[in-house]
Amino acid sequence: MNLTNYHCHSLFCDGHSSMEDFVLAAINDGFTSFGFSSHAPLPYHTRWNMDVDKLNSYLSEFSRLKDKYRKQIELYVGLEIDYLTTEYNPSSECFRELPLDYRIGSVHTITDEYGNIYEIDCSIEKFRSIVDDVFESDVKHVTERYLDRLVAMVEAGGFDIVGHADKMHSLADIIKPGLSGEQWYNDRIMEYFEKIAKHGYLVEMNTKKYLDKGLVFPDEKLYPLLREMGVKIVVNSDSHYTDKINSGRREGLEILMKSGYETVCELHNGHWTEVEIELS
Repeated sequence: MNLTNYHCHSLFCDGHSSMEDFVLAAINDGFTSFGFSSHAPLPYHTRWNMDVDKLNSYLSEFSRLKDKYRKQIELYVGLEIDYLTTEYNPSSECFRELPLDYRIGSVHTITDEYGNIYEIDCSIEKFRSIVDDVFESDVKHVTERYLDRLVAMVEAGGFDIVGHADKMHSLADIIKPGLSGEQWYNDRIMEYFEKIAKHGYLVEMNTKKYLDKGLVFPDEKLYPLLREMGVKIVVNSDSHYTDKINSGRREGLEILMKSGYETVCELHNGHWTEVEIELS
């Protein structure tokens, strides 16, 4: 059943289990390969990112586990790197020089006109307060600023996988139902994925919220379009708990097959490989 996952958060950032516990869970579940992608250090501390002084320990612990379990599972190490500015993003030299197997590029924040940073991958209550208090209740403007950062990240490059590509729309749709179905939004999303296809990035199908909310990112309706564009997909569960490493995977694969996909991308022997989707 294409048992792989490359988006995982351990105790080195905002995850809830050790790296070794994740490895043991993956082996127990029959995974063929598994990767770690802690939130990369930011130039300031947050509740969810790895502090820079833990980076060497993170890489060292991974090396220990890779050697210890080399006969049981393929292990890989990456980072989920935020696009903040033109100077600090996945293409920055500080990330390019790290010995990583892959990099996930993601957007978790937006800025206001003064450059103040606001986290938008958050609870609906916090998101609503940001929209109301900072952006004068203009959720369309907030969404546009988010999409601007997504496009800027794609153009800057420096990563292999686009993480939870349109995740913020689920919050925006709660405040303004139907927003993600409006023509301006569809036009912007089309522009965004056309740039992704042009650069040849992998797109993550993020299944973290499927079993609880019935959501995958990108949105389920977009996969026929992505297939026509030739965009390749890697299925990840964005797991913060060991019992979530396989969450929503089968359902995600079914969505891909219904959308015309026959393969997904997996890391094997150090290379991204297209592997046939199997549901049996």
